[in-house]
Amino acid sequence: MPETAVIEHQATSEHVIHCFDTLECHFDGVRGPRPVFQDAYCPLFVTWKKRMGGRATDEPHLRGCIGTLEPKDLHSALGEYTLISALRDRRFNPIERKELAALECTVSLLTNFERQLGWSDWEVGTHGMIIDFEDPTSGRPLSATYLPEIAHQQGWTKQECIDSLMQKAGYYGNVTDALRNTIKLTRYQSSLHTLSYQEYIAMKESN
Repeated sequence: MPETAVIEHQATSEHVIHCFDTLECHFDGVRGPRPVFQDAYCPLFVTWKKRMGGRATDEPHLRGCIGTLEPKDLHSALGEYTLISALRDRRFNPIERKELAALECTVSLLTNFERQLGWSDWEVGTHGMIIDFEDPTSGRPLSATYLPEIAHQQGWTKQECIDSLMQKAGYYGNVTDALRNTIKLTRYQSSLHTLSYQEYIAMKESN
């Protein structure tokens, strides 16, 4: 599939608004909102970040990111993964209501999967990747993924990104060229949309 392939599912502000609505409903103890966006069947991720200072220019820090690489019904899955990523990412404490004003939310819809590639068969800023390989000592199968924006945001080369991803998968040994060459890589693209809480409120008030 060419790198210019059309992204089938486009993330929009409606998706992100649904995430903020879902989180607010959770804090209010009421049923979540009904989706107003078109349904789709695709893999997805929901990412929460928080600005740690009081200025809009402060760099946001990751607060939760969970999704699925298996296609899901978007009408039901977006609300589900909104709460999983906000409340059940084991790397972080659950998001609290008092943090809402400092949050931004990104919805990523994944598409254009290409499988059985080599470790370097992807482009920084264009592709996310899933790697599968075996721990050379234990023979244990390992796998991990980075979304398309991660390598660019971190300023990584392809090799630096793959080596980091191998560690994310649970391999902490020496990474050699021979080991990298055993990787089976799947690359994919995504459409993403991000809103801050202030942008979310402004859009809600304008409707």
